Amino acid sequence: MRTSTPRVAKYHGSETSKYVVEGLRVNGKRTRKFFKKRRAADAWLRKTLARLRKEGESAIHMPEQLRVDAASCAERLKPYGKTIADATEHFLAYLATVSRSCSVSDLIIEFNAAKRQDGASKRYLQDLRNRLDTFAADFGAMKVGEILPSQIDDWLRGLKVAAQTRNNFRRILHVLFQFAVMRGYAATNAVAGTAKARAVRGAPGIFTPAQMHTILEKAPRDFVPYLAIGAFAGLRSAEIERLDWSEIDLAGKLIHVAAEKSKSAQRRLVTVSDNLAAWLAPHVQKSGPVIDPNGVRDKREKTCKAAEIEWPSNALRHSFASYHLANSKNAAATAAELGHASPVMLYQHYRELVRPDAAAQWWQVMPPADYGNVVAFGAEVASA
Repeated sequence: MRTSTPRVAKYHGSETSKYVVEGLRVNGKRTRKFFKKRRAADAWLRKTLARLRKEGESAIHMPEQLRVDAASCAERLKPYGKTIADATEHFLAYLATVSRSCSVSDLIIEFNAAKRQDGASKRYLQDLRNRLDTFAADFGAMKVGEILPSQIDDWLRGLKVAAQTRNNFRRILHVLFQFAVMRGYAATNAVAGTAKARAVRGAPGIFTPAQMHTILEKAPRDFVPYLAIGAFAGLRSAEIERLDWSEIDLAGKLIHVAAEKSKSAQRRLVTVSDNLAAWLAPHVQKSGPVIDPNGVRDKREKTCKAAEIEWPSNALRHSFASYHLANSKNAAATAAELGHASPVMLYQHYRELVRPDAAAQWWQVMPPADYGNVVAFGAEVASA
């Protein structure tokens, strides 16, 4: 097929358009453009041929509105040092992520399943369910990749809860959205752009040596090992509930906290103090659970009523940390007993200021002289 060369020619079919550009073919079709003056026709042809060489055939058929939009967008991007090409690449990446994304409800199901497979504790999994179900009530149907930091920030502020509780929600949501990023459901972690609440922590509640002595004397006898281990070894309540008597070595003065029973998934050996050994000796067994987890709350309530005390949150572990640090004056050693990688957590959350004389008294909280006989007598009555 003969190929014509684009040129400007005279046109006799119109009084107003005396010149025509002919010989242009776009997508196989003949294209003509009419002009009143030859100078305008020549100028248009030069520019068009230049654009065809540089940009291809589609360049000369760009709709006028598209040209206007492109110019406007380029001007708006200029203060940020970005081009239309930059904006296009960014938006295409966003669209690709959204197309791969899933609903918040589906993400939570997948996330919870992953945590179970990772071996998370029942208590942690329950905390996840409680908080994520609250979030899903408002965001469940939304796509993860479309949620903005401002939406999550507004939601957190609207919870109308204490500052620390709000931060606890934020912490779990941050883990959830990081999981979404890892799975390719979101380009960025939207929670990272939200604000933390300013939580002013009060001093942790601890027991005095006199209170601890009363608690141990008034508690149900089968609850004493739980109390003593928490107060004088600093194990977490969940760790005590999973502890077996075979993991307590009174002769070697050590408690073995297995990795699968520890919150940090790290095994550790905890020192058994003299007074802890004295409280445990009458109860010790070769094997078997130290405490029935299902009865802990009821026994604690009975103990509080009998001892006429209030039970501060995490009081046993806080007490241990405070008195151990005051007595040893070694933050690293105390942190190691607690199962912390560094003393930072100890100073931030666990210790109360304790006088040296009170610290010394804490480790002198001993059972009465006839305590072993009382426990043994009680065991005989129970087995009769």
